[in-house]
Amino acid sequence: MNKTNPGNFFEDFAVGQVIDHATPRTVTEGDRALYQALYPTRFAIPSSAKFAASVGLAPAPVEDLVAFHIAFGKTVPDVSLNAVANLGYAECRFHRPVVPGDTLRTSSEVIGLKQNSNGRTGVVYVRSTATNQRGETALDWARWVMVHKRDAAAPAPETVVPELADVVAPADLVVPDGLDFSAYDVVAAGEPHRLGDYEIGETIDHVDGVTLTDPEHMLATRLWQNTAKVHFNTEARPDGTRLIYGGHVISMARALSFNGLANAQLIAAINAGAHVAPAFAGDTVYAWSEVLDTAETSAPGVGALRLRLVATKGRDESTMLRGDDGKYRDGVLLDLDYWAFVPR
Repeated sequence: MNKTNPGNFFEDFAVGQVIDHATPRTVTEGDRALYQALYPTRFAIPSSAKFAASVGLAPAPVEDLVAFHIAFGKTVPDVSLNAVANLGYAECRFHRPVVPGDTLRTSSEVIGLKQNSNGRTGVVYVRSTATNQRGETALDWARWVMVHKRDAAAPAPETVVPELADVVAPADLVVPDGLDFSAYDVVAAGEPHRLGDYEIGETIDHVDGVTLTDPEHMLATRLWQNTAKVHFNTEARPDGTRLIYGGHVISMARALSFNGLANAQLIAAINAGAHVAPAFAGDTVYAWSEVLDTAETSAPGVGALRLRLVATKGRDESTMLRGDDGKYRDGVLLDLDYWAFVPR
């Protein structure tokens, strides 16, 4: 009897199927340190225990995307081990900050299936939920991934494409207990810009760029226990290259966004996300953002800023997402729509 796990192929999934993913993961201060070593992040809350306490968060949480990466990584052996590519995200909400000592585990429900016209692959839609050691939801999200079929001749399942919201409504954003920006220290944070300083439609070129390398992205992917073959094994792709983990690009772009959005301290929700094009070692990633919306919250001094974060291969000072034909412009790697909590 075969004791190894070849991963699920497209025909192994069924709508309504629930998968409890293996290997709960305890978050440590080492995760904070390694995250800061991998990405040029400088946001004050995860960087400074004193700053975090001054806004009502003690102990200091790790970066929101640390929790996302860990929770996402749990799903890979069961959902995307045989993936062609991760395609997108929706309805992701961060329910509570994750702190060192928290242990995360993840489960997923299959909410949609659609075989591709080539008959060799299909798209699997899942909704995943990460909980902590107390059974509290830390974050949940939907994503869809293109997965190989084991047998191209296997019959296609009934097509089910879930209806997913375009945006998490401001009223559904979860403000962390105790968060209070009424005495916010803009000097320590690094920029003076508050909610009212941003205008809908404004674009911000984050200026800086970082060149991707294989060792760094493979270290990051191992850190999150993401076992997708395309990130490690040069035999997994016909062209013999390793595909950069899409989350690595997200974290790189988020870190670069500090220059111009230093006060977008906490990610509240990810409304939508698309990995527009693959990234590989040697690509230099830049980022720009567009302000999509603003909202008030009931927390003292806390507002919400809806942003489009765009990562590009090479510098694009035009801050234009699409060409005249409506298609993404050449060089766009990531299109991420998210809410962040900022001082009012």
